[in-house]
Amino acid sequence: MARTKETRANAAPGAGTIFALRAIGLVLLARWLFSMAQMDLGAALSAMVSSPWACINLVFLFLLIFLPGARAVAERPFHPLPQWLRQALRLFAFLGFLFAVWSVGAFAASAGWRRTVQTVAATNGWLLAAPALYAAVLWICRPRALWRTNVAARRFAIGRYAVALDPVTRTVSVWAERRKVGQYDARELSVRWAAAQGVRGTPAAARTVVFATAGEPDGQAAPRSTAAPSLARGAFGRRPKIELLWDSPAAAGHNRQTVFRTALTTEGDRVAARALDMSLQQV
Repeated sequence: MARTKETRANAAPGAGTIFALRAIGLVLLARWLFSMAQMDLGAALSAMVSSPWACINLVFLFLLIFLPGARAVAERPFHPLPQWLRQALRLFAFLGFLFAVWSVGAFAASAGWRRTVQTVAATNGWLLAAPALYAAVLWICRPRALWRTNVAARRFAIGRYAVALDPVTRTVSVWAERRKVGQYDARELSVRWAAAQGVRGTPAAARTVVFATAGEPDGQAAPRSTAAPSLARGAFGRRPKIELLWDSPAAAGHNRQTVFRTALTTEGDRVAARALDMSLQQV
């Protein structure tokens, strides 16, 4: 008798981000309730009412645990949170991180390192774990593109910008994090390479990159050469930048507009920018 093959349902992209944020919120809430349990109820309530920081923490924990409006969607794997929620969590996490670091630093300066180490051991490492949790929320909510670069699918991620090219309709959609910047005719877009300040604007040595175009079988894509500036920092530590330009003769008053300008902070950004440049030239 043939057996039915069992398959496990895959989690939607972004579900891990939601789970991680809620887990951090529950850990912070549990630790806060444990600390409040050391005091009597009246003293705890009076301390909460008279402390603005307690009110900020309550709002932060509410947003972190309930995540209103969060939903994992395959079309935006790196942005399951609404933009307002992501910005609010980043703000509260930044304030919490500063407060935690300042509190630990002030205690270490006044009590000395030996007593600080003893206190860290007595609190099971919470003096170090609290700033780390706030920093984790900051890192999870950092500015990101909607997806990773996938040249075969004509999807590009450069910094916090995501670009999707439809070769059939010859249109390009651009997102800044989760906000859609606009939709453009691919033939009216171009990539301009801008070297960092203090770095010569001449492009680096040409590199051969393989791009698969429509009608070419897999593994037989024609190699094409393209040049791009290196990631060498300028005199003030600045990275080279690129601009996506929109030049539409039909749009009166909108000719030669900059869709976005961003720095190439990683090698992946530079590879995606080269691939986008070549794809636009092939349209």
